Amino acid sequence: MQNETDNSQPQADNQNEQPLARFVISEDGTEVTDNNTGLIWRRCPEGMTASVDGCTGIPGVYNLEEALALAKSEAKATRQAWRLPKVEELSSIVDMSRRDPSIDTDVFPGTPGSAFFTSSPDGALSWFVSFYVGKVFSEYNAIPNHVRLVRSS
Repeated sequence: MQNETDNSQPQADNQNEQPLARFVISEDGTEVTDNNTGLIWRRCPEGMTASVDGCTGIPGVYNLEEALALAKSEAKATRQAWRLPKVEELSSIVDMSRRDPSIDTDVFPGTPGSAFFTSSPDGALSWFVSFYVGKVFSEYNAIPNHVRLVRSS
């Protein structure tokens, strides 16, 4: 029986089937589905262009107001409910066995080892996830940081 904190992979129904992969990259390389959480992530940080071969360009940096406006604009343009992730959601893709960046770069290429915004406010501060070492911290909303958008499946 699995509980909420169990990070093990789903088991195959019979011995001949492969277990379901945790992350599945879309055919066009722009999205990643997390089979553990059901969330769909933008594969590249905002500001970069995704393709089947990875990410090109430079990840953008945004203050909180700009990050929220970007999410709203992307949701409208794609007719998908893109948003900033909650701190728990963004923390779920951290890979603590890696450092700088602390994320699977085969799945999420182009991710810098730096802070990413979440939608979790803390007054004039927001919670961030640092992909340098995978830690959560708070910082002023006005300080520019990176953005990775998410939506529910």
